Amino acid sequence: MKKLLLITIILASATFAKAQWQQTNGPYGGVIISLAVSGTNIFAGTQGGGVFMTTDYGNSWTAVNNGLTNMNVYSLAVSGTNIFAGTQGGGVFLSSDNGSNWTAVNNGLTNMYVRTFAVSGINIFAGTSGGVFLSNDNGSNWIAVNSGLTSSAVFSLAVSGTDIFAGTYGGVFLTTDNGSNWTLVNNGLTNAAVSSLVVSGTDIFAGTSGGVFLSNDNGSNWTAVNNGLTNMYVRSLAVSGTNIFAGTNVGVFISTDNGGNWTEVNYGISNTHVPCLVESGSNIFAGIYGGVFLSTDNGNNWLAVNNGITNTDVLSLAISGTGIYSGTRGGGVFLSTDNGSNWTAVNNGLTNTHVYSLAVNGTDIFAGTNGGGLFLSSDNGSNWTALNNLLSSTFVLTLAVSGNNIFAGTAGDGIFLSNDIGSNWTAINNGLPTSTAVSSLAVSGNNIFAGTSGGGVFLSTDNGSSWTAVNNGLANMYIYSLAVSGTNIFAGTYDGVFVSTDSGNNWQDVCSGLTDKYIINLSVFGTDIFAGTYTNGVWKRPLSEVLEGVEEIENTNVIFVYPNPANNSFIVDIEGAVSVKLYDMLGKEVLFQNANGKTEINISHLPNGIYSVRVISKEGVIKSSKIVKQN
Repeated sequence: MKKLLLITIILASATFAKAQWQQTNGPYGGVIISLAVSGTNIFAGTQGGGVFMTTDYGNSWTAVNNGLTNMNVYSLAVSGTNIFAGTQGGGVFLSSDNGSNWTAVNNGLTNMYVRTFAVSGINIFAGTSGGVFLSNDNGSNWIAVNSGLTSSAVFSLAVSGTDIFAGTYGGVFLTTDNGSNWTLVNNGLTNAAVSSLVVSGTDIFAGTSGGVFLSNDNGSNWTAVNNGLTNMYVRSLAVSGTNIFAGTNVGVFISTDNGGNWTEVNYGISNTHVPCLVESGSNIFAGIYGGVFLSTDNGNNWLAVNNGITNTDVLSLAISGTGIYSGTRGGGVFLSTDNGSNWTAVNNGLTNTHVYSLAVNGTDIFAGTNGGGLFLSSDNGSNWTALNNLLSSTFVLTLAVSGNNIFAGTAGDGIFLSNDIGSNWTAINNGLPTSTAVSSLAVSGNNIFAGTSGGGVFLSTDNGSSWTAVNNGLANMYIYSLAVSGTNIFAGTYDGVFVSTDSGNNWQDVCSGLTDKYIINLSVFGTDIFAGTYTNGVWKRPLSEVLEGVEEIENTNVIFVYPNPANNSFIVDIEGAVSVKLYDMLGKEVLFQNANGKTEINISHLPNGIYSVRVISKEGVIKSSKIVKQN
């Protein structure tokens, strides 16, 4: 029996030593900044997640990032069998094997913010925040070609025969000699903020913050063509046959008469910010702030095609029964009923899909959005209703429930309390910094914790009437998320995950295995803690492993914990007053007892098994060990 117990302890210790976070299977989607087509392969450049590739028109995607050291891919281009990726701050990367491997090719490139590409024969043009660069040797070497280019931030490039057009926030520039000289061609262009360009035959279209402009004389003259266009911020343009598509801040528009008239075509798109569009045969792909969408009927209908794109910006998590709810940036709410293996969008009635916060109260689920206020669902997310009466801020960053009380943390207006399911709200900010942004809330017994943007964590023991800062050990004061497991409090920051086992008095880092430490949200479900990251989806880790990793603070007193194994009790022997906490293998606190000197801890009521013992002084955890209970 003793040999079996010894083996069990050794195996448990080995498991703890290898404890790491693991990524779940979604939710799929994310912020798609760029798209490119190479034969039957389609590449998607993301914000923070690198490059993804599909070989089956979006049915499944695979991350192809080996060698890509900058994951913010703002532009993509194809030249023969070569694929170029322009990044935000990392310059240009080249892949000659369909994205399997990438190599930085930045020799001569003096600006690393690459926003756009254009290919003309063997010439590759890169538009950056510092002008245009040219390479004629597949990116091995770059030279600046900016003579006459008086506006250096280049957002778009387009090729028409031997002519190259550059779209800047100073208008459109034209070169007829491969960039050696540029000429401003803005006649009739009444809005000079040009974010997109596309060529259709002899026609050139420019998308600006003031709508679409058309030139049919090589840029010499421009005419506004905006009839039917209800949003003038045109972020992307694409051509498919005789159809012109425009991606705006309110979705996609189509023109079938060369820009003469535009019609909105957004059915099926979950978010209307469209940074990129690309055509592949009769298919149109739209990259949005919620993933990739495909239309096979000229935009009349769109279908999300995100399987495998684990670049979702997860802003909030909540648990209700067997369901895990994930609030995302631009994708709305997703539901998983199988512990994260599969996710389904549940957004009917949710008019704002930037879901910054989620909370559960019985059968009710609350969603706080970025600018749309608060929404309520009473049917597991199938339908949502706006619930904003008397809520002075519609930027609801966080929610928490304590009994009949609902707490809402907002951007700049502090915390609000409702005790009637959101019908009425009252500000409760005594002790909080003025005009603070409260990004996270959590309830532990009678304690309410508030995580702020820059002020760290605050604690209230009187239902929000007053607040006190509790930040010892926190390396980062920007608290994006809080979660509770028993008496343990977890804090998510952009420097990783921290845990406190003493009501916030002390905090410790628990980040082993996390490759993305920008933690937007945390939630405890069953035996695991889930972490929603900025650009790499949801990660999880067993609670028992996290809590086992809490380090002891330096202590000069000798502490004895014996016997081990123990039958009905064990002894904690230390000078001074401490608290003793016992946790089961799931991380649940099963015993709390104060101790002073040699103290007997009664465990006769507990089942046989392995328990974590934590001895805590007012400074924090001073001893952490395991003990085996056996009869």
